[in-house]
Amino acid sequence: MTDTDNLSRLLAIMARLRDPERGCPWDREQNFATIAPYTIEEAYEVAEAIAQNDMAALRDELGDLLFQVVFHARLAEEAGQFAFDDVAKAIAEKMVRRHPHVFGTAEIASADAQTTAWEALKAAERRSRAEARGLQAAAHSALDSVGVALPALTRAAKIQGRAARVGFDWPELAPVFDKIAEEIAEVRDELAEGGTTERIEEEIGDLLFAVVNLSRHLKIDPEAALRKAISKFEKRFRFVERRLGEGGKAPAEATLDEMETEWLRAKAEGL
Repeated sequence: MTDTDNLSRLLAIMARLRDPERGCPWDREQNFATIAPYTIEEAYEVAEAIAQNDMAALRDELGDLLFQVVFHARLAEEAGQFAFDDVAKAIAEKMVRRHPHVFGTAEIASADAQTTAWEALKAAERRSRAEARGLQAAAHSALDSVGVALPALTRAAKIQGRAARVGFDWPELAPVFDKIAEEIAEVRDELAEGGTTERIEEEIGDLLFAVVNLSRHLKIDPEAALRKAISKFEKRFRFVERRLGEGGKAPAEATLDEMETEWLRAKAEGL
């Protein structure tokens, strides 16, 4: 069976699932809003499979993510808006348009230069869309079209990156570290002064934003870094639980010193 045959079969399966008379009751009840959380979940599961270097899982998770695309396209087709072929055509045309150095005569010497050119093309597309809707030039912003539904760390990095591309950024790391220290001090000050929950939340947000800025300067994906930190913590804490259990204790029954001892043992064992 060819790739085209497999895709056609998947589209036919989706149509059958949504069939008003012979389809699945659950699939027939769904709409864009109810499916969106599953789409996000599948994207995260793709990232998890990549992080674990599990190619069999990655194949399956990519299939699940593709099915989400097919599901949304089917909903749109039923509403008379667009179909899967329109989605495929649009992304194909966009990739050709945004890679003039591959499909045209433009010359781009490096990945950094390509990133700059890519953002310039995206900005031009945003301006065209805005003008088509009758918006004035003043309505344009370097921050336009950064998705509000993105995970907060990812969105922070993208917002900062957009600002940096128009010159609003520190050229060196030293002031980035200074800003993190400043934000930590402001959290301490709010706590010392009995600040409200809202004020403390604001200062914690500023601190996280500053840490994301450091991550961006070092070309580290903050989401990936945090996921790895969470995974490391989970492994070590499970080790602590297991070690305490072997001694007949649950974590809640152990002292902090006992738990810290096992935590250091977990680190020593490379967890």
